[in-house]
Amino acid sequence: MAAPPLSAEPLTRRPLLLGQVEGSQDAVTMAAIVPKEEGLISISEDRTIRVWLKRDSGQYWPSIYHAMPSPCACMCVNPETRRLSVGLDSGAISEFILSEDYNKMTPIKSYQAHQSRVMMVLFVLEMEWILSVGQDKYFTWHCSESGQRLGSYRISSGACGLQFDTETRHVFIGDHSGQVTILKLEQENSSLITTFRGHTGGITALCWDPVQRVLFSGSSDHSIIMWDIGGRKGTAIELQGHNDKVQSLSYSHPTRQLISCGADGGIVVWNMDVERQETPEWLDSDSCQKCDQPFFWNFKQMWDSKKIGLRQHHCRKCGKAVCGKCSSKRSSIPLMGFEFEVRVCDGCYESITDEERAPTATFHNSKHNVVHVHFDATRGWMLTSGTDKIIKVRGQCGISFCGH
Repeated sequence: MAAPPLSAEPLTRRPLLLGQVEGSQDAVTMAAIVPKEEGLISISEDRTIRVWLKRDSGQYWPSIYHAMPSPCACMCVNPETRRLSVGLDSGAISEFILSEDYNKMTPIKSYQAHQSRVMMVLFVLEMEWILSVGQDKYFTWHCSESGQRLGSYRISSGACGLQFDTETRHVFIGDHSGQVTILKLEQENSSLITTFRGHTGGITALCWDPVQRVLFSGSSDHSIIMWDIGGRKGTAIELQGHNDKVQSLSYSHPTRQLISCGADGGIVVWNMDVERQETPEWLDSDSCQKCDQPFFWNFKQMWDSKKIGLRQHHCRKCGKAVCGKCSSKRSSIPLMGFEFEVRVCDGCYESITDEERAPTATFHNSKHNVVHVHFDATRGWMLTSGTDKIIKVRGQCGISFCGH
């Protein structure tokens, strides 16, 4: 019944809709592709955990249907142990072991990790830890063998982003204020390494690349920031490709592609195997740095030159403060993360070549409000779940998947 392994290939073609699975009575909060099988695991606000497997008829039906005492908020599946960790709206985390044929689910443990909704849960096999963040503004970690709480850390705001680096034992927490907190975890204590902020809105998703040692953060401000953690240079690259808040991120290590999904229904596949540039800081000036016309608050220069003050703008390429007349052009700057056309000064517009305008991302319409995305690079399958109670599966040509 196991699906044959396929080599990892970049998503270079438009992902085809291979099928969709329906049946949940409420929003599907998360779903994941079953490792080495043609099927998937889903959790929903309707309090159900379901495992869908392909039957002889070619259709997908629930091989497991399990009702929980509270709406299911998040989950984590460990492919090696088939351990399923589910965070609930009540603040509890319930754990199960899935059978090898994915037809049975055995409860093994439950933790009262938080006082309110669990926003993200991670199982770390190497440490035997369960990590979680909740709306109660706490990050907690438990021993997955004994069930004992090892420690907790209060953050400044409710969190919904959580990632962990096994090598350094660093945990990354993104919260609603737009801040990322980095902690160093020991067995029973934690230490604050640093906090940083780059978004103007709350962080909605985090994604970690342990090979390049890069952290990606998605936000309600519609943007993604790539933070170079391992390079120790403080580099932060912005990616602008959504017209609404970013809801979920997934990273393919073999192909170096970042997949982002938003409330706008957009799926963006970013090529991260290119040398990207930081966006410049916006410069301060009392007059246009191109034509020297005063801005409207510069009363002295307006009086001396007998000129009406102008509104200030900024060139997205050089960062200079310019007036509207000197920045009348628009251009995409993909290597700076601007896949859409943005304001640039006339000088920068002339200097940008056609090669520099070549896109570094592809855009696709999911046709539903995506709240979670999962990508299986070995098979080229992309799974999205949404508030419309539907799970959609997409893939490259030649891969078949269908569901009901």
